[in-house]
Amino acid sequence: MDAPFCVFLIGMRFNRLWKIHHWLPVLRDMPRMLAELKRRPELGFLGGNTWFGRTTISVQYWRSFEALTDYARNPNLKHLPAWGRFRKLVGNSGEVGIWHETYRVSAGQYESIYHNMPPFGLGEVGRLVPATGRHESAAQRMAAETGESS
Repeated sequence: MDAPFCVFLIGMRFNRLWKIHHWLPVLRDMPRMLAELKRRPELGFLGGNTWFGRTTISVQYWRSFEALTDYARNPNLKHLPAWGRFRKLVGNSGEVGIWHETYRVSAGQYESIYHNMPPFGLGEVGRLVPATGRHESAAQRMAAETGESS
């Protein structure tokens, strides 16, 4: 990535599997939001991956923290109405848990490597550079981004 960006981890947990009428609407909202974000690149969503299980996780990459929060607060987009439905339907009942973590990432403050696999995660949304020469080790990759010597 040539500029700062944001990593957003978000998910839900089925606390009471038999309460399908509470967790199914929550589960259905995430694909709708992701489809909206993919159709609207100007919102700042760069891409990500989602895994489903008792605890779901979506790892998302955003152009900036501000783009993420602008999306979350916009009443004309899918997130804010979905959040309102969750609060009304589930509230503090405990049937469904939700969570998220947000990271602001500056240039040179991360490194990633992909070997014998197609681009994935950050490699799908950023520019891939061969891990050779000054990019051969994690310490060298981190130093190369910040201009430090390794």
